[in-house]
Amino acid sequence: MADTSIEEMSFEAAMAELEQVVTKLERGEVALEESISLYERGAALKAHCEAKLKAAEEKVAAITLSADGQPTGTAALPD
Repeated sequence: MADTSIEEMSFEAAMAELEQVVTKLERGEVALEESISLYERGAALKAHCEAKLKAAEEKVAAITLSADGQPTGTAALPD
């Protein structure tokens, strides 16, 4: 699980791993040190997923629509 670099993960892969981390922590069947490592990995996965979602939301928000509601292109995002 922890072998993959979080920065290289897709949103879906990060969410799947985050769900695994949460399940392991909820069961409480791991040692304290492993729980701490899992929690830290989970926090990093959560931050990665939030960043991916924010980037996707910004792309969607930048889509421009014509008067009849049809997509016509994209607008530049403000810096």
